[in-house]
Amino acid sequence: MSGPALSILPQLSAQTRVSQLPESFYARVSPQQLNNPYLVAFSPAVADLLDIDPKQFHNQQLIELLSGSRVAPNSDPVAMLYAGHQFGQYVSQLGDGRALLIGDIRGRDGSDWEIQLKGAGLTPFSRMGDGRAVLRSTIREFLGSEAIAALGIPTTRALCITGSDDPVYREKPETAAVLTRVAPSHLRFGNFEVFFYRQQYAELKILADFIIEQFYPACREAQNPYLELLRQVIDRTAALIARWQLVGFTHGVLNTDNMSMLALTIDYGPYGFLDSYESGFVCNHTDQQGRYAYDQQPRVGLFNLSCLAQAMLPLIDDEDGQRAAAAAKQLLEGYQSAYQAYYEQGMAAKLGISFAKGDEALFSGLFEIMQGQVDFTNFFRGLCNFDESGKNDELRDMFIQRQKFDYWSQDYAARLERESSNRQGRRQQMLATNAKFVLRNYLVHQAIIKAEKGNYSEVETLLHILQNPFDEQPEFESYADEPPDWAKTLELSCSS
Repeated sequence: MSGPALSILPQLSAQTRVSQLPESFYARVSPQQLNNPYLVAFSPAVADLLDIDPKQFHNQQLIELLSGSRVAPNSDPVAMLYAGHQFGQYVSQLGDGRALLIGDIRGRDGSDWEIQLKGAGLTPFSRMGDGRAVLRSTIREFLGSEAIAALGIPTTRALCITGSDDPVYREKPETAAVLTRVAPSHLRFGNFEVFFYRQQYAELKILADFIIEQFYPACREAQNPYLELLRQVIDRTAALIARWQLVGFTHGVLNTDNMSMLALTIDYGPYGFLDSYESGFVCNHTDQQGRYAYDQQPRVGLFNLSCLAQAMLPLIDDEDGQRAAAAAKQLLEGYQSAYQAYYEQGMAAKLGISFAKGDEALFSGLFEIMQGQVDFTNFFRGLCNFDESGKNDELRDMFIQRQKFDYWSQDYAARLERESSNRQGRRQQMLATNAKFVLRNYLVHQAIIKAEKGNYSEVETLLHILQNPFDEQPEFESYADEPPDWAKTLELSCSS
Protein backbone atom coordinates (compact mmCIF):
# COMPACT_ATOMS: atom_id res chain seq x y z
CA MET A 1 0.00 0.00 0.00
CA SER A 2 1.26 3.48 -0.80
CA GLY A 3 -0.13 6.81 0.25
CA PRO A 4 0.53 10.18 1.87
CA ALA A 5 2.86 8.80 4.50
CA LEU A 6 5.16 11.80 4.38
CA SER A 7 2.33 14.10 5.43
CA ILE A 8 2.09 11.96 8.58
CA LEU A 9 5.83 12.01 9.18
CA PRO A 10 7.05 15.07 7.26
CA GLN A 11 10.61 14.91 8.61
CA LEU A 12 11.12 11.44 7.11
CA SER A 13 13.39 11.38 4.08
CA ALA A 14 12.45 8.34 2.03
CA GLN A 15 16.03 8.15 0.73
CA THR A 16 18.53 6.67 3.17
CA ARG A 17 22.11 7.90 3.34
CA VAL A 18 23.41 4.39 2.73
CA SER A 19 21.57 4.30 -0.60
CA GLN A 20 24.24 6.77 -1.76
CA LEU A 21 26.64 3.81 -1.67
CA PRO A 22 27.00 1.54 -4.72
CA GLU A 23 24.39 -1.19 -5.11
CA SER A 24 26.92 -3.85 -4.14
CA PHE A 25 26.42 -2.76 -0.53
CA TYR A 26 22.72 -3.62 -0.26
CA ALA A 27 19.64 -4.99 -1.94
CA ARG A 28 16.62 -2.89 -2.77
CA VAL A 29 13.52 -4.66 -1.49
CA SER A 30 10.03 -3.61 -0.43
CA PRO A 31 8.57 -4.61 2.93
CA GLN A 32 5.91 -7.29 2.99
CA GLN A 33 2.51 -6.12 4.12
CA LEU A 34 1.02 -7.34 7.41
CA ASN A 35 -2.71 -7.79 7.74
CA ASN A 36 -4.51 -5.29 9.95
CA PRO A 37 -1.46 -3.93 11.78
CA TYR A 38 -1.95 -2.31 15.17
CA LEU A 39 0.15 -0.47 17.72
CA VAL A 40 1.55 -2.51 20.60
CA ALA A 41 3.69 0.16 22.29
CA PHE A 42 5.80 3.22 21.55
CA SER A 43 8.57 5.07 23.35
CA PRO A 44 7.67 8.68 24.17
CA ALA A 45 11.37 9.41 24.75
CA VAL A 46 12.32 8.31 21.22
CA ALA A 47 9.30 10.06 19.73
CA ASP A 48 10.51 13.26 21.37
CA LEU A 49 14.06 12.63 20.15
CA LEU A 50 12.73 12.38 16.59
CA ASP A 51 10.29 15.28 17.04
CA ILE A 52 7.26 13.06 16.44
CA ASP A 53 3.97 14.12 18.03
CA PRO A 54 2.86 11.22 20.28
CA LYS A 55 -0.71 11.73 19.03
CA GLN A 56 0.47 10.45 15.65
CA PHE A 57 0.62 6.94 17.05
CA HIS A 58 -3.18 6.91 16.99
CA ASN A 59 -3.01 7.46 13.22
CA GLN A 60 -3.55 4.21 11.35
CA GLN A 61 -1.54 5.46 8.37
CA LEU A 62 1.53 5.90 10.57
CA ILE A 63 1.03 2.41 12.02
CA GLU A 64 0.87 1.04 8.49
CA LEU A 65 4.03 2.91 7.53
CA LEU A 66 5.97 1.62 10.56
CA SER A 67 4.77 -1.95 10.08
CA GLY A 68 5.82 -2.05 6.43
CA SER A 69 2.21 -2.20 5.25
CA ARG A 70 2.38 1.28 3.71
CA VAL A 71 5.30 2.58 1.64
CA ALA A 72 6.18 6.26 1.57
CA PRO A 73 6.24 7.98 -1.84
CA ASN A 74 9.66 7.77 -3.49
CA SER A 75 10.71 5.30 -0.80
CA ASP A 76 13.86 3.31 -1.49
CA PRO A 77 14.06 0.63 1.24
CA VAL A 78 17.31 -1.32 1.42
CA ALA A 79 18.63 -4.40 3.22
CA MET A 80 22.35 -4.20 3.96
CA LEU A 81 24.89 -6.84 2.99
CA TYR A 82 27.44 -8.02 5.56
CA ALA A 83 29.28 -11.12 6.74
CA GLY A 84 30.63 -12.03 10.15
CA HIS A 85 32.33 -14.33 12.59
CA GLN A 86 29.62 -16.27 14.41
CA PHE A 87 30.81 -18.15 17.50
CA GLY A 88 34.33 -17.69 16.16
CA GLN A 89 33.68 -19.11 12.68
CA TYR A 90 33.56 -16.93 9.57
CA VAL A 91 30.25 -16.95 7.68
CA SER A 92 30.74 -15.48 4.22
CA GLN A 93 27.33 -13.87 3.75
CA LEU A 94 24.77 -12.76 6.28
CA GLY A 95 23.03 -9.42 5.81
CA ASP A 96 19.71 -7.96 6.90
CA GLY A 97 17.56 -11.06 6.67
CA ARG A 98 14.47 -9.40 8.13
CA ALA A 99 15.33 -5.74 8.46
CA LEU A 100 14.90 -2.84 6.06
CA LEU A 101 16.10 0.73 6.18
CA ILE A 102 13.10 2.75 4.99
CA GLY A 103 14.50 6.27 5.30
CA ASP A 104 16.28 8.84 7.42
CA ILE A 105 14.69 11.23 9.86
CA ARG A 106 15.93 14.55 11.21
CA GLY A 107 15.81 14.61 15.00
CA ARG A 108 14.84 17.46 17.28
CA ASP A 109 18.50 18.43 17.73
CA GLY A 110 19.19 18.40 13.99
CA SER A 111 20.94 15.02 13.90
CA ASP A 112 20.01 12.34 11.37
CA TRP A 113 18.68 8.91 12.30
CA GLU A 114 18.13 5.82 10.17
CA ILE A 115 14.69 4.26 10.43
CA GLN A 116 14.80 0.49 10.23
CA LEU A 117 11.90 -1.95 10.27
CA LYS A 118 12.89 -5.25 11.90
CA GLY A 119 10.57 -8.09 10.93
CA ALA A 120 9.37 -6.52 7.68
CA GLY A 121 9.60 -9.67 5.56
CA LEU A 122 11.90 -11.57 3.25
CA THR A 123 15.07 -10.09 1.79
CA PRO A 124 17.74 -11.67 -0.43
CA PHE A 125 19.71 -12.26 2.79
CA SER A 126 17.00 -14.18 4.66
CA ARG A 127 18.65 -17.53 3.91
CA MET A 128 16.34 -20.16 5.46
CA GLY A 129 14.34 -17.59 7.45
CA ASP A 130 10.93 -16.07 6.80
CA GLY A 131 11.95 -12.45 7.31
CA ARG A 132 9.54 -12.02 10.19
CA ALA A 133 9.91 -11.29 13.89
CA VAL A 134 7.57 -12.45 16.62
CA LEU A 135 5.95 -10.41 19.35
CA ARG A 136 8.03 -12.06 22.08
CA SER A 137 11.46 -11.13 20.71
CA THR A 138 10.28 -7.70 19.57
CA ILE A 139 9.15 -6.80 23.08
CA ARG A 140 12.52 -7.95 24.43
CA GLU A 141 14.44 -5.68 22.06
CA PHE A 142 12.06 -2.76 22.54
CA LEU A 143 12.42 -2.84 26.32
CA GLY A 144 16.07 -3.88 26.32
CA SER A 145 17.31 -1.08 24.10
CA GLU A 146 15.33 1.58 25.96
CA ALA A 147 16.54 0.24 29.31
CA ILE A 148 20.17 0.35 28.15
CA ALA A 149 19.73 3.89 26.79
CA ALA A 150 18.34 5.09 30.13
CA LEU A 151 21.40 3.64 31.87
CA GLY A 152 23.52 5.97 29.74
CA ILE A 153 24.98 3.26 27.49
CA PRO A 154 25.23 3.82 23.70
CA THR A 155 22.61 1.77 21.87
CA THR A 156 20.20 1.61 18.99
CA ARG A 157 16.83 2.94 20.07
CA ALA A 158 13.32 1.55 19.70
CA LEU A 159 10.55 3.87 18.51
CA CYS A 160 7.64 1.44 18.55
CA ILE A 161 6.25 -2.06 18.13
CA THR A 162 3.53 -2.75 15.63
CA GLY A 163 1.78 -6.11 15.65
CA SER A 164 -0.50 -8.26 13.57
CA ASP A 165 -2.45 -11.46 14.12
CA ASP A 166 -0.64 -13.01 11.16
CA PRO A 167 0.93 -16.28 12.32
CA VAL A 168 4.70 -16.81 12.44
CA TYR A 169 6.04 -20.29 13.12
CA ARG A 170 8.95 -20.83 15.49
CA GLU A 171 9.02 -23.61 18.10
CA LYS A 172 5.28 -22.99 18.17
CA PRO A 173 2.89 -20.69 16.26
CA GLU A 174 3.30 -17.06 17.36
CA THR A 175 2.08 -13.71 16.07
CA ALA A 176 4.04 -11.29 13.90
CA ALA A 177 5.47 -7.99 15.06
CA VAL A 178 7.71 -5.28 13.64
CA LEU A 179 10.17 -3.23 15.65
CA THR A 180 10.86 0.28 14.39
CA ARG A 181 14.51 0.68 15.32
CA VAL A 182 16.47 3.90 14.97
CA ALA A 183 20.19 4.69 15.08
CA PRO A 184 22.61 7.15 13.51
CA SER A 185 23.90 4.10 11.63
CA HIS A 186 23.38 0.34 11.66
CA LEU A 187 26.76 -0.41 10.01
CA ARG A 188 28.69 -3.28 11.60
CA PHE A 189 32.12 -4.87 11.65
CA GLY A 190 30.68 -7.43 9.25
CA ASN A 191 30.11 -4.78 6.58
CA PHE A 192 33.91 -4.56 6.28
CA GLU A 193 34.51 -8.28 6.57
CA VAL A 194 32.37 -9.23 3.58
CA PHE A 195 34.39 -7.05 1.18
CA PHE A 196 37.74 -7.99 2.70
CA TYR A 197 37.16 -11.71 2.23
CA ARG A 198 35.84 -11.12 -1.28
CA GLN A 199 38.99 -9.07 -1.97
CA GLN A 200 36.81 -6.15 -3.05
CA TYR A 201 39.17 -3.52 -1.70
CA ALA A 202 37.65 -0.66 -3.68
CA GLU A 203 34.39 -1.25 -1.82
CA LEU A 204 36.31 -1.32 1.46
CA LYS A 205 37.63 2.16 0.74
CA ILE A 206 34.23 3.48 -0.27
CA LEU A 207 32.73 2.14 2.96
CA ALA A 208 35.49 3.55 5.17
CA ASP A 209 35.31 6.93 3.45
CA PHE A 210 31.53 6.99 3.95
CA ILE A 211 31.82 6.22 7.67
CA ILE A 212 34.55 8.82 8.15
CA GLU A 213 32.59 11.46 6.27
CA GLN A 214 29.36 10.79 8.14
CA PHE A 215 30.48 9.87 11.66
CA TYR A 216 34.22 10.34 12.22
CA PRO A 217 35.12 13.56 10.34
CA ALA A 218 38.11 14.29 12.60
CA CYS A 219 39.82 11.22 11.10
CA ARG A 220 40.30 13.15 7.85
CA GLU A 221 42.93 15.30 9.57
CA ALA A 222 45.03 12.28 10.63
CA GLN A 223 48.14 11.18 8.75
CA ASN A 224 46.43 7.84 8.14
CA PRO A 225 42.63 8.37 8.33
CA TYR A 226 41.85 4.64 8.22
CA LEU A 227 44.23 3.80 11.03
CA GLU A 228 42.70 6.61 13.07
CA LEU A 229 39.21 5.26 12.32
CA LEU A 230 40.28 1.87 13.66
CA ARG A 231 41.78 3.50 16.75
CA GLN A 232 38.57 5.36 17.52
CA VAL A 233 36.39 2.27 17.03
CA ILE A 234 38.69 0.28 19.34
CA ASP A 235 38.49 2.95 22.03
CA ARG A 236 34.71 3.33 21.78
CA THR A 237 34.21 -0.42 21.88
CA ALA A 238 36.39 -0.74 24.98
CA ALA A 239 34.28 1.94 26.67
CA LEU A 240 31.02 0.25 25.60
CA ILE A 241 31.94 -3.18 26.95
CA ALA A 242 33.19 -1.68 30.20
CA ARG A 243 29.80 -0.03 30.61
CA TRP A 244 28.05 -3.36 30.04
CA GLN A 245 30.15 -5.00 32.72
CA LEU A 246 29.46 -2.20 35.17
CA VAL A 247 25.68 -2.69 35.00
CA GLY A 248 25.82 -6.50 34.78
CA PHE A 249 24.60 -6.69 31.17
CA THR A 250 25.37 -9.74 29.03
CA HIS A 251 24.71 -9.41 25.29
CA GLY A 252 24.54 -13.11 24.57
CA VAL A 253 25.53 -13.20 20.88
CA LEU A 254 28.63 -11.07 20.37
CA ASN A 255 29.30 -12.10 16.79
CA THR A 256 31.12 -9.57 14.62
CA ASP A 257 27.92 -8.94 12.69
CA ASN A 258 26.41 -7.77 16.00
CA MET A 259 29.17 -5.22 16.64
CA SER A 260 28.47 -1.62 15.65
CA MET A 261 30.95 0.65 13.89
CA LEU A 262 29.67 3.40 16.17
CA ALA A 263 30.06 1.18 19.26
CA LEU A 264 26.33 1.01 19.88
CA THR A 265 24.66 -1.91 21.64
CA ILE A 266 22.91 -3.57 18.71
CA ASP A 267 20.80 -6.68 18.04
CA TYR A 268 19.17 -7.65 21.30
CA GLY A 269 18.71 -11.40 21.21
CA PRO A 270 19.10 -13.59 24.31
CA TYR A 271 20.56 -10.79 26.44
CA GLY A 272 20.31 -10.74 30.22
CA PHE A 273 21.14 -8.65 33.26
CA LEU A 274 22.78 -10.35 36.22
CA ASP A 275 20.55 -11.23 39.13
CA SER A 276 22.85 -13.01 41.57
CA TYR A 277 26.43 -12.16 40.65
CA GLU A 278 27.80 -15.00 38.53
CA SER A 279 31.03 -14.15 36.75
CA GLY A 280 30.44 -16.93 34.21
CA PHE A 281 26.77 -16.10 33.61
CA VAL A 282 25.55 -17.33 30.19
CA CYS A 283 22.21 -15.92 29.04
CA ASN A 284 21.97 -17.84 25.75
CA HIS A 285 21.19 -21.52 26.32
CA THR A 286 22.53 -22.37 22.83
CA ASP A 287 25.96 -21.08 23.90
CA GLN A 288 27.02 -24.41 25.37
CA GLN A 289 30.71 -23.47 25.62
CA GLY A 290 30.09 -20.15 27.36
CA ARG A 291 31.87 -18.20 24.64
CA TYR A 292 29.69 -15.16 25.30
CA ALA A 293 29.47 -15.41 29.07
CA TYR A 294 29.44 -12.20 31.12
CA ASP A 295 33.10 -12.43 32.12
CA GLN A 296 34.17 -13.28 28.55
CA GLN A 297 32.75 -10.14 26.93
CA PRO A 298 35.94 -8.05 27.23
CA ARG A 299 37.97 -10.85 25.63
CA VAL A 300 35.44 -11.36 22.85
CA GLY A 301 35.48 -7.63 22.20
CA LEU A 302 39.19 -7.87 21.43
CA PHE A 303 38.66 -10.89 19.15
CA ASN A 304 35.98 -9.03 17.21
CA LEU A 305 38.12 -5.91 16.92
CA SER A 306 40.94 -8.10 15.61
CA CYS A 307 38.59 -9.33 12.88
CA LEU A 308 37.74 -5.73 12.00
CA ALA A 309 41.41 -4.75 11.98
CA GLN A 310 42.22 -7.59 9.62
CA ALA A 311 39.44 -6.48 7.30
CA MET A 312 40.82 -2.92 7.28
CA LEU A 313 44.46 -3.86 6.61
CA PRO A 314 44.25 -3.16 2.85
CA LEU A 315 43.20 0.40 3.69
CA ILE A 316 45.74 1.15 6.40
CA ASP A 317 48.81 0.80 4.20
CA ASP A 318 48.50 -0.26 0.57
CA GLU A 319 52.25 -0.32 0.00
CA ASP A 320 53.60 -2.33 2.90
CA GLY A 321 51.40 -5.01 4.40
CA GLN A 322 53.85 -5.67 7.24
CA ARG A 323 53.73 -2.03 8.34
CA ALA A 324 49.94 -2.07 8.21
CA ALA A 325 49.74 -5.22 10.30
CA ALA A 326 52.21 -3.84 12.85
CA ALA A 327 50.26 -0.59 13.16
CA ALA A 328 46.96 -2.42 13.63
CA LYS A 329 48.54 -4.81 16.14
CA GLN A 330 49.82 -1.88 18.18
CA LEU A 331 46.34 -0.39 18.34
CA LEU A 332 44.84 -3.72 19.38
CA GLU A 333 47.45 -4.07 22.11
CA GLY A 334 46.08 -0.85 23.58
CA TYR A 335 42.55 -2.24 23.84
CA GLN A 336 43.01 -4.02 27.16
CA SER A 337 44.51 -1.01 28.91
CA ALA A 338 41.76 1.23 27.51
CA TYR A 339 39.08 -1.20 28.66
CA GLN A 340 40.70 -1.52 32.07
CA ALA A 341 40.86 2.25 32.51
CA TYR A 342 37.18 2.69 31.61
CA TYR A 343 36.20 -0.19 33.87
CA GLU A 344 38.26 0.96 36.85
CA GLN A 345 36.94 4.50 36.63
CA GLY A 346 33.41 3.13 36.44
CA MET A 347 33.89 0.75 39.36
CA ALA A 348 35.34 3.55 41.46
CA ALA A 349 32.26 5.65 40.72
CA LYS A 350 30.01 2.77 41.78
CA LEU A 351 31.84 2.75 45.13
CA GLY A 352 31.83 6.53 45.48
CA ILE A 353 35.58 7.01 45.22
CA SER A 354 38.11 8.39 42.75
CA PHE A 355 40.18 5.57 41.32
CA ALA A 356 43.64 5.18 42.79
CA LYS A 357 46.30 2.51 42.43
CA GLY A 358 45.50 -0.38 44.72
CA ASP A 359 41.72 -0.12 44.32
CA GLU A 360 41.80 -3.15 42.04
CA ALA A 361 42.12 -5.36 45.12
CA LEU A 362 39.07 -3.72 46.67
CA PHE A 363 37.05 -4.46 43.51
CA SER A 364 38.20 -8.05 43.09
CA GLY A 365 37.75 -8.77 46.79
CA LEU A 366 34.16 -7.59 46.59
CA PHE A 367 33.27 -9.78 43.61
CA GLU A 368 34.96 -12.77 45.22
CA ILE A 369 32.59 -12.63 48.21
CA MET A 370 29.55 -11.78 46.02
CA GLN A 371 30.02 -14.75 43.70
CA GLY A 372 26.97 -16.96 43.46
CA GLN A 373 25.02 -15.45 46.34
CA VAL A 374 24.50 -11.67 46.19
CA ASP A 375 22.19 -9.77 43.84
CA PHE A 376 24.36 -7.52 41.65
CA THR A 377 22.00 -4.57 41.18
CA ASN A 378 20.52 -4.54 44.68
CA PHE A 379 23.91 -4.75 46.37
CA PHE A 380 25.35 -1.72 44.60
CA ARG A 381 22.15 0.23 45.15
CA GLY A 382 22.28 -0.67 48.83
CA LEU A 383 25.94 0.30 49.00
CA CYS A 384 24.89 3.91 48.37
CA ASN A 385 23.76 3.97 52.03
CA PHE A 386 26.95 2.46 53.44
CA ASP A 387 27.69 3.64 56.97
CA GLU A 388 31.38 3.90 57.80
CA SER A 389 30.56 3.43 61.48
CA GLY A 390 29.65 -0.19 60.76
CA LYS A 391 25.82 -0.18 60.90
CA ASN A 392 25.24 -2.01 57.64
CA ASP A 393 22.92 -4.84 58.60
CA GLU A 394 20.90 -4.79 55.36
CA LEU A 395 24.03 -5.16 53.25
CA ARG A 396 25.52 -7.70 55.63
CA ASP A 397 22.39 -9.87 55.49
CA MET A 398 22.77 -10.26 51.72
CA PHE A 399 25.74 -12.56 52.40
CA ILE A 400 25.64 -16.13 53.63
CA GLN A 401 29.15 -15.75 55.03
CA ARG A 402 28.63 -12.43 56.77
CA GLN A 403 32.10 -12.36 58.27
CA LYS A 404 33.61 -12.08 54.79
CA PHE A 405 31.51 -8.99 54.18
CA ASP A 406 32.69 -7.59 57.52
CA TYR A 407 36.32 -7.93 56.45
CA TRP A 408 35.64 -6.30 53.09
CA SER A 409 33.56 -3.49 54.61
CA GLN A 410 36.44 -2.61 56.92
CA ASP A 411 38.72 -2.19 53.90
CA TYR A 412 36.02 -0.15 52.15
CA ALA A 413 35.48 2.10 55.16
CA ALA A 414 39.22 2.73 55.37
CA ARG A 415 39.29 3.59 51.67
CA LEU A 416 36.41 6.03 52.13
CA GLU A 417 38.26 7.69 54.97
CA ARG A 418 41.26 8.23 52.70
CA GLU A 419 38.94 9.73 50.11
CA SER A 420 37.86 12.41 52.58
CA SER A 421 34.57 12.77 50.74
CA ASN A 422 31.36 14.23 52.07
CA ARG A 423 29.06 11.34 52.95
CA GLN A 424 25.88 12.96 51.67
CA GLY A 425 27.54 14.12 48.47
CA ARG A 426 28.99 10.65 47.93
CA ARG A 427 25.58 9.08 48.46
CA GLN A 428 23.93 11.32 45.87
CA GLN A 429 26.65 10.57 43.35
CA MET A 430 26.35 6.83 43.96
CA LEU A 431 22.55 6.91 43.64
CA ALA A 432 23.00 8.50 40.22
CA THR A 433 25.51 5.78 39.27
CA ASN A 434 23.97 2.58 40.66
CA ALA A 435 20.56 1.90 39.15
CA LYS A 436 17.68 0.65 41.24
CA PHE A 437 15.87 -0.95 38.30
CA VAL A 438 17.15 -3.13 35.47
CA LEU A 439 15.25 -5.32 33.01
CA ARG A 440 15.31 -8.63 34.81
CA ASN A 441 14.39 -11.66 32.74
CA TYR A 442 11.37 -12.57 34.81
CA LEU A 443 9.91 -9.07 34.42
CA VAL A 444 10.06 -9.09 30.64
CA HIS A 445 8.80 -12.68 30.64
CA GLN A 446 5.70 -11.63 32.57
CA ALA A 447 5.13 -8.71 30.21
CA ILE A 448 5.36 -11.03 27.21
CA ILE A 449 2.85 -13.50 28.68
CA LYS A 450 0.32 -10.68 29.08
CA ALA A 451 1.09 -9.20 25.66
CA GLU A 452 0.53 -12.54 23.93
CA LYS A 453 -2.99 -12.39 25.36
CA GLY A 454 -3.51 -8.88 23.98
CA ASN A 455 -2.72 -6.97 27.18
CA TYR A 456 0.17 -4.54 26.61
CA SER A 457 -0.13 -2.66 29.90
CA GLU A 458 2.88 -4.39 31.47
CA VAL A 459 5.08 -3.43 28.51
CA GLU A 460 4.11 0.20 29.08
CA THR A 461 4.68 -0.06 32.83
CA LEU A 462 8.13 -1.57 32.41
CA LEU A 463 9.06 1.04 29.83
CA HIS A 464 8.09 3.81 32.25
CA ILE A 465 10.08 2.29 35.12
CA LEU A 466 13.14 1.48 33.04
CA GLN A 467 13.37 4.93 31.50
CA ASN A 468 13.93 6.26 35.04
CA PRO A 469 16.21 3.54 36.46
CA PHE A 470 17.97 5.70 39.07
CA ASP A 471 14.78 7.12 40.61
CA GLU A 472 13.34 5.55 43.75
CA GLN A 473 9.81 5.12 42.30
CA PRO A 474 8.39 3.71 45.56
CA GLU A 475 5.11 2.82 43.86
CA PHE A 476 7.08 0.27 41.79
CA GLU A 477 9.24 -1.09 44.61
CA SER A 478 8.44 -4.71 43.77
CA TYR A 479 10.07 -4.33 40.33
CA ALA A 480 13.44 -4.13 42.07
CA ASP A 481 12.93 -7.51 43.75
CA GLU A 482 15.19 -10.45 43.06
CA PRO A 483 13.61 -13.10 40.81
CA PRO A 484 11.27 -15.65 42.36
CA ASP A 485 12.38 -19.29 42.39
CA TRP A 486 10.33 -20.20 39.30
CA ALA A 487 12.16 -17.55 37.24
CA LYS A 488 15.66 -18.86 37.97
CA THR A 489 15.31 -21.58 35.33
CA LEU A 490 14.19 -19.33 32.45
CA GLU A 491 16.17 -20.02 29.29
CA LEU A 492 16.65 -17.83 26.24
CA SER A 493 17.80 -18.58 22.70
CA CYS A 494 18.41 -16.67 19.48
CA SER A 495 14.94 -17.66 18.23
CA SER A 496 13.00 -14.61 17.13
